[in-house]
Formats: sequence, structure tokens, C-alpha cells
Amino acid sequence: MPGYRKLGRTSSQRKAMLRSLATQLIYHGKIQTTETRAKEVRRIAEKLITLAVKEKDNFTTVTVTAKVPQKDRDGKRIKNEVNGRKITVYNEVEKEIKKDEPSRLAARRKILSVLYPVTKTPEDKRRMRSESKAVDMAGLMFDKWAPRYADRNGGYTRMIKMGPRRGDAAEMVLLELV
Repeated sequence: MPGYRKLGRTSSQRKAMLRSLATQLIYHGKIQTTETRAKEVRRIAEKLITLAVKEKDNFTTVTVTAKVPQKDRDGKRIKNEVNGRKITVYNEVEKEIKKDEPSRLAARRKILSVLYPVTKTPEDKRRMRSESKAVDMAGLMFDKWAPRYADRNGGYTRMIKMGPRRGDAAEMVLLELV
């Protein structure tokens, strides 16, 4: 008897499906799926959230200087001509960044190895290419979900039964983060 459900798929298909469902659960906070899939996704999501909770404060804040290009009113870079070449003008700005400790970096890499990359698109669907942004899923775990569950010992998800699915009568559930 295996320690997991096979869900009628090959191992690569099953892993891809569960990774996708776990990514959507973490990103949106809830998903609607079948009960057996939800039970498997719950196992993955709870482990990732536990990992994020353990490592949420394991970083140091470092001040660094960064070169930022000067821009005009239209948002275009300002360029000066030096020796017949156009060179962008930069300002030096001091920024504070979070530098992960080794264990948090390992946790970040573990989270990113499980979750798929997510791209946030604009609501109005105009300028999709220029305004689409990649979402930092590990950052989302550390900044949004870990502080929310810091005082909780497991049990980060809830399954609400929705009834049978029309067509094959599979039991549908709403899996959400508490």
C-alpha cells in the first residue's frame, strides 16, 4: 500500500497536477477540486507553509548602494553624449534589502522547487506584455502566509464539501487556507 494516492495518472502527470494545484492554492488562497486531489494537495501545502513559518524571521537587513537610471517625465532614461556615444545617467541610491540566512535560503529554494512560477496580468487585459509581472511565490509565502500562521501549530487548510460533480459524481470540495 503506497503512502500517497496515485490519482489514475503517471508519476510525472500526477506531480505536475499536484504542483499546479498547490501553486494555485498558495496564490489565490482557495481552489475547488475533487476530494482525493484536495487531500494530496493539502499534504504539500501544509509542509510548505510549515517551512515558511519556521524560517519567516531568519534574515538580516543590509543597506546597499544601487545605481538607478535617471528618467524624464515620460519614464524614458536620460542619456548624455560622451565621446560620440550615448551613455545613461545614473543616480546612486541606498536601499535596505533582506539578506536570507542559509537555512532560509534553502527553504526558499525548496518552496520554489515545488511551486510553479506565476505571472500577474493586468485586469483590463491591455498591454499584457508590458504590464505583466512575475510573482515571487517564496516571498509571498514568507511575507503573507507565514506571519498569518506564526502562532498556529499545523492545520492551515480547510476542506468544505460542495457536493457531487455533475457528470461523474466525484465529490467536490473547496480547499482553502484558514
